[in-house]
Formats: sequence, C-alpha cells, structure tokens
Amino acid sequence: MKLLVIALLVSGCGGSKRDPAEPSNGGSIEERLRRIEDNLAKREEALAFLEKAYAGQKAQQDEEAAREPAEDAIFAIDVRASVAAGFVEGPATAPVTVVEAFDFACPYCQQVNATLDELVKQYGGKLRVVYKNFVVHPDTAMPGHLASCAAAKQNKYIAFKNAFWAKAFTPYAASGGKDDSSLGAANIFKIAGELGLDAKRFDADMKGAECAAMIAADMTELEKFKVGSTPTLYVNGTHVAGALPKKAFEKLIDAKLLLAEQSGVRGADYYDKEIFGKGEKQFRSKKDPKPAK
Repeated sequence: MKLLVIALLVSGCGGSKRDPAEPSNGGSIEERLRRIEDNLAKREEALAFLEKAYAGQKAQQDEEAAREPAEDAIFAIDVRASVAAGFVEGPATAPVTVVEAFDFACPYCQQVNATLDELVKQYGGKLRVVYKNFVVHPDTAMPGHLASCAAAKQNKYIAFKNAFWAKAFTPYAASGGKDDSSLGAANIFKIAGELGLDAKRFDADMKGAECAAMIAADMTELEKFKVGSTPTLYVNGTHVAGALPKKAFEKLIDAKLLLAEQSGVRGADYYDKEIFGKGEKQFRSKKDPKPAK
C-alpha cells in the first residue's frame, strides 16, 4: 500500500505520460520508491538525533537554571551574630547592607575587599558590609579566619582583615600559591602584634571553641542559600556572584538606597524589617516559582 501511494505521487500531478515499460535514468519505479523510502528513513533518523540533542541541551539548561539564584529574590541572610561579633564595617544605621561570603585564600575576595572598603567610605554612613566566613580552602585559609575572629574579640576585626590581605595573602599570591608560610601562625601573630593585640588572649581565642563555632555557623547559614564559591555577595538581599567592578556595585547600591528612602523605614531598622523580616530564608532558583506572600 505504501509503495502504491508513493508511486501515485511520483507518477501523477501534471507529469507527461510515459510508457511504464520505457527505461528511465532513475531506474524502475520500485527502485525509485525504495530510494525515496531510504531517504525518508535517513531524514527521520536525523530528526530523531536533533530531537535527542535538543532534549539533552534543554535538560542541561534546566539543570543550570536550578543552580542559579532567582534574579528577583531577596535573600534574607541572618547577620545578627556576625554584627554582634564585630564582623562588620560601616555603621548599624546604614540603610544598605552588603553581606560577603569570603575565603582568606581567594584572590577575588582580596580584590573585592578593596572595592568594598572604598564604597563604605564613599557612601558616608549609608552602607555597611557584613563579612561571613565561607572557608573553601581550609588548609590555607582557616588560620586567617580563626585569627580574624580572635581579633574581633579585641575590636580589631577590620584592621586585622585588611592587614591579613596585605601582609599574609599578598606574599602567598606572589609565590603562585607555592609558599603558604605567610598564612601560618608565625606571620599571623606578627600581624597581631603590629596591631597591638594582646597576644595571650589572641592565642586563646584562636584556639577556642567559640571562634570555631562562629565559622561553622556562618557556613551553615550560607549553605541554606547554596553558596558554593567566593566571593558571593548579597546587596540588601540581591545575589551578586563574584567581584563586580566598582561602577556596577555603585549602580546596585544606588538603586537599593532609593528603595530604602522610599520605604520610610529608618536605616537602623531597614535590614531587619525589610530584608531579613520579609525576605526569603532559603535558596530559590530561576526555575522555582516566587513564594506567595
């Protein structure tokens, strides 16, 4: 039946009449029909291959979208313990809060550290940065994180953080990561001494359970939002991946400042009420629907 239908299509529709017994350049009708069927089969195989490739590509895109944070999400990172511990730069009255998940052995974290320092000064009391420990390289970075916590207990967190980047991480980076001695205890205690920290207390706090628990708590909080790399930042809850150029940060901060001013909520209360109070307290991907209010 199939051969008959195709034969009618081939021989009909305005073609000139020809004696079926006459030979043709294309061979017999049966041969020509078989060639047409073969070509159709090949096209079906090609279409099936393309459909399979598309399905694979779509699945990969869906998988990537499931890992990427929703662009419209306001993520409510809990900063209360970090602020209380002194892991913060800028005043408590600032209407814009940047939360940075960082690692003391990450070159991009060093880069964004300088940018954030400049921005805090530039915005004159309207911006604060809360630092969250996210230790990606425990062998090299953990001593610095424990030391910064110990320095915070003597109200020297920011001074130690900046000194560590300059005097501990920079030599390590200059060695191409081959010489990590500058990240070790000897240099850390030298930096602490230069900052006037009480060495005995500093040592005890570095080794104490409280600082270890603080770092673990930071990482547990960040894991709720599927932080997997450093630096990861949140500007009044909006996710930022990586070290943006300063101008890009300024654009986002200005937009957040405008929203804060329009809200009528005073700066000292804005993060707690509008971001942590109303934001999403767990990760939401681009694929996930926005939660109902």
